[in-house]
Amino acid sequence: MDIANPKLKQRKKRKRLLLIGGGVAALLLVVATAAWMGPALPSADRSSLWIGTVKRGDMLREVRATGTLVPRHKRWISAATAAQVDTILVWPGATVKPDTVLMKLSNPEVADALRNAQAQVAAAEADVASKRAQLQSQLLDERSALAQAQSDYASAKVKADADEKAEKLNLIPRVEFQQGQIALKQLKARMEIEQQRVASFAASLHAQMDAVEAHLAQQRSNLQLRQRQADALDVKAGIAGVLQQVPVQEGAQVAAGVNLAQVARPDVLIARLKVPEVQAKDVVVGMPVSVDTHNGLIAGQVERIDPAVTDGSVQVDVRLTGKLPPGARPDLSVDGRIRIALLKNVLSVGRPALAKADSDISLFRIDSDDATATRVPVRVGATSVDRVQVLRGLKAGDQVILSDASQWDGYDRIRVR
Repeated sequence: MDIANPKLKQRKKRKRLLLIGGGVAALLLVVATAAWMGPALPSADRSSLWIGTVKRGDMLREVRATGTLVPRHKRWISAATAAQVDTILVWPGATVKPDTVLMKLSNPEVADALRNAQAQVAAAEADVASKRAQLQSQLLDERSALAQAQSDYASAKVKADADEKAEKLNLIPRVEFQQGQIALKQLKARMEIEQQRVASFAASLHAQMDAVEAHLAQQRSNLQLRQRQADALDVKAGIAGVLQQVPVQEGAQVAAGVNLAQVARPDVLIARLKVPEVQAKDVVVGMPVSVDTHNGLIAGQVERIDPAVTDGSVQVDVRLTGKLPPGARPDLSVDGRIRIALLKNVLSVGRPALAKADSDISLFRIDSDDATATRVPVRVGATSVDRVQVLRGLKAGDQVILSDASQWDGYDRIRVR
């Protein structure tokens, strides 16, 4: 027969209460710890982050732009008249001289017009010769009449002088003397009229010759035009260089003014950069430029800025002052860095993603434990290709995450592994 032991029951009950109390206490401790620590921090792998260090010193402010090398001297050759492309003699890539014939065109109407112009010039030259002979003959007639009038006047003058002496000696009647004086005056007037007639005819002769010679000059000018059109059927390079493009094919019909070929000098190149319009306002003529051809750097200088904006960018031409590296050729893609200014003794850091000049941003700064990062507000000043000026929010030596941190927009702290 078993005998009940009241003390054993009390010990079991006390032990159960202690276990329940310990569990509740542990649960409360866990809850309190979690409440004190807040929500779990997101983690970031350090190797996947771009971390920069704030530095004090000089900061080179630059604008970066892409572009191409283009020839400074290039020439489009266009068709002078409508024609058909008969034969293409030279293809792109070939070295040409100014008198190199690139292709031959044909147009029967141009040949006909040339022959007509030649005939018109010959006819105009014959007209000039005929008119000159005719006018010279008339001029000689006028001069002959003048000579006769001068001779008659001279004879009458001699007789009048003799009659004057005879009349004083009463050797001839006075009436005869007066008649001689009247005849002398008439002959003098006739001589003067003939002189005026010769002078007037000489002036008229020049005017008439000018008219026919002007017509001849017009026909010769027309002949020169027709000759140039005929010569242009043999399309020549015009300058020494390399044939760049031939946008037509043999047998094609081309209209006047259509581009037939492009020739450029490959030894004289410039860099044509496309600067974003928001940054183009800082670029001025004369600024130094470093052009990267991906096979070497070339020094240059801004020489022209396009006044218009095209597709969100401004065209900037750069004169290359350095030696071209091997492989530099027209249409080669290049990267340019335009030096805007040198900021002395400023705080700067690598350029964060989406950072803009004179703006407020927030960055994650690495804490002293090197295991967490805290979001801090930062004021950005001037910006460059790969660095930004720090006006406030950071100090020299601070390390900040420059990568895109938009995935942690809801957090003020992150864990860095």
